[in-house]
Amino acid sequence: METNVAQIVDALPLPALIIRQDERIEAANEPARDLLGPGISGRHFMTALRRPLLIDAIERCLRDGQQREAEFLNNDGVNDATYRVSIRTLAGTKGPFLLICFEDVSHLEQVGQMRRDFVANVSHELRTPLTALIGFIETLQGPARNDPAGQERFLGIMGQEAHRMNRLVGDLLSLSRVEADERVRPTERMDPAQLIRSTVHGLAQLASEADVQLRVDLPPEPDMILGDPDQIQQVLTNLIENAIKYSGPGSRVAVQLGTLTHHKRLRGQGIEITVSDNGQGIDPIHLPRLTERFYRVDSHRSREMGGTGLGLAIVKHIINRHRGRLRIDSELGQGTTFTVLLPVS
Repeated sequence: METNVAQIVDALPLPALIIRQDERIEAANEPARDLLGPGISGRHFMTALRRPLLIDAIERCLRDGQQREAEFLNNDGVNDATYRVSIRTLAGTKGPFLLICFEDVSHLEQVGQMRRDFVANVSHELRTPLTALIGFIETLQGPARNDPAGQERFLGIMGQEAHRMNRLVGDLLSLSRVEADERVRPTERMDPAQLIRSTVHGLAQLASEADVQLRVDLPPEPDMILGDPDQIQQVLTNLIENAIKYSGPGSRVAVQLGTLTHHKRLRGQGIEITVSDNGQGIDPIHLPRLTERFYRVDSHRSREMGGTGLGLAIVKHIINRHRGRLRIDSELGQGTTFTVLLPVS
């Protein structure tokens, strides 16, 4: 019977081991040995597991035969991992055995942490303008009740804070829609050159007010690709607007569209769109995190510019939906380049 049980354990895809009534490990499959270490068979289970809560659950199960679950936390030297451990009793010729199975639920923990971080970030982003609005309302109701000049100034600031909250809510709704559609492939044929012309035309006034020169380089013959025109225009608007806002007065922003060609990163035919500026650039240490929700290189400056910290996260999800790629290159004092690769179909 023991040999058959050991064979069953070896066939399980999850890390699993068998514990005898004398509290020694009868058998462990390869995933369990990878998790807990080689040579654990024949050892007392406490020396292999070394987790008080799990050990306690196993001891209780050995005494009363009732199935239990416990948590096992592990670190491979690089990443933390969380396992849900199932403890079950199996009958054997020499008495009952315990079957211990480890299910990796780290992804669930990560999703939970992401949700908690998201709620905390949204709460923080809303708290600042709400606190300002409450303070100004109290001032208008009290000390500034008969101060027309103060009322006008406070109402102007209140309007700015209200618009800031409105932008944040709008970006949250946009991010939610993009995430909901991320698994749905676009089916519409579109002309990226026309979208670039339209976007640049719409941002020309902003560039003029910021004293930024806009330059566009488009191929003579447009290439049509499959895509969602509204979403791709949202990507272009975000990238070009950011370049205008953060490159600084007197700088140049260039938007370039390449011709249809084979790209290794796409593993097929596609187009390349670049948005580059010659502004102050971004410290490379920030580049891997730029597309995270609410991540900002300069929080104070971003808020002053009206940023919500969600724009590049939306860009990332839209490009993912189109099965494209996003690359960010920057050096301090040398400007920044955003490269978008989009497959032809």
